[in-house]
Amino acid sequence: MSAFPATEVLVTAECWQAEPNADAVIHRAIEAAAEIADADVADAELAVMLTDDAGIRTLNANWRSIDKPTNVLSFPALQPEGAAGGGPDDAPRMLGDIAIAYETTRREADEEQKPFDHHLSHLAVHGFLHLIGYDHENDDDAEDMEALEREILSSLGIPDPYADRIA
Repeated sequence: MSAFPATEVLVTAECWQAEPNADAVIHRAIEAAAEIADADVADAELAVMLTDDAGIRTLNANWRSIDKPTNVLSFPALQPEGAAGGGPDDAPRMLGDIAIAYETTRREADEEQKPFDHHLSHLAVHGFLHLIGYDHENDDDAEDMEALEREILSSLGIPDPYADRIA
């Protein structure tokens, strides 16, 4: 039994070939997030889709009615009612799916003068926290989520992604 969720990384856009370490970066970030967030994710599964701006724009339009690309989207899995494990005894519990767009992630990393792997780690952590119930719909929730992101990223040796933000 693993304390970490089984994470499948699916590359659906050719542009990700420019980042051959993306799979390892995502696994490392999600394992750190699961450990520090103290989430009950043992024997759970999630999928991370590495797509392009066109793919994430379609998802954003279909699911959020926002017709533009974004960096990361999270789709928490619906859990069946009354099932403690989320399904039949032999079925793993699905946490959900995360989609990350290459061009937007690359542009943001370049604009913010951050290593691509650091920004990708941040987006993977951010998406994972959404899957386990965190959000940033109000200021208090946003502060809690950002504090946890900082702690997780710090454990990976990644500087505070919010340090340069203007309040």
